[in-house]
Amino acid sequence: MNFLKTLTLAPALIALAAGPALAHVTLEAQEASVPGSYKAVFRVGHGCEGKPTIKIRVQIPEGVIAVKPQPKPGWTLEITPARLAYNGDYGATRIAVANPGARPSFNGERYVTDRLTVDVTHSACSDGMSDRRYRDTVTVTAEGKTVKGCGGAILPPADLTGTHWTLVSIGGTPVAADRPTDLAFEGERMSGSAGCNRFGGSYAVEDGVLTAGQLAATLMACPGAGMAQERAFFDLMKTPVRLSFPSDGTMVLIGESGQTAVLKRVI
Repeated sequence: MNFLKTLTLAPALIALAAGPALAHVTLEAQEASVPGSYKAVFRVGHGCEGKPTIKIRVQIPEGVIAVKPQPKPGWTLEITPARLAYNGDYGATRIAVANPGARPSFNGERYVTDRLTVDVTHSACSDGMSDRRYRDTVTVTAEGKTVKGCGGAILPPADLTGTHWTLVSIGGTPVAADRPTDLAFEGERMSGSAGCNRFGGSYAVEDGVLTAGQLAATLMACPGAGMAQERAFFDLMKTPVRLSFPSDGTMVLIGESGQTAVLKRVI
């Protein structure tokens, strides 16, 4: 399906003294496969009348199941054994210095250089832009300016409800790139696609074990690997699966005989 036939986009709207002005906004990818998930990246080429673009408004078309914004962080910090690399002010400030070594601090570590001071506190942190949680709270002072954020290992979600995932592999086999997949949990129901048909049903989680109810699915034949990977996923979900959350933010479903499905969270 040509996604532009159903997507209506209101370009960036800027409030000016003489009235609103419209900036030029385009979509990075203008088509989406149905069924499946779609990541919309908006390009704002310019503002108008010398003013920056500070706000956009998007109209979501009917038929879209769920939408979640993905604002980008204004700064990042990379700590390696050799250096500290800070990128701030949305790329306007870049500082790279030799790693001076960590000093012990209260429940964490501190790195001190002439241009950067970094405090890492081992305290759970939410980034404020999503419901993803991290192991550490991070404070950076870069040439007199202080910012705060999150870092370290990604913590498991407190609850599956409200989370949305895509499949990375099933039974050790990577999912087909041309067969979009998704798995969403809302309330006591789960729904998604393993590469072919849409499915849905009830689920419950107790003591780290997910049990799916009877899954109802559409009846459609799909070419290529879609049917095989869907069959493998349905076979996995016939019995309870143990949940595992590695520190990279993925979720692994582990069946009774050891078969797995690896999912990546959509934030």
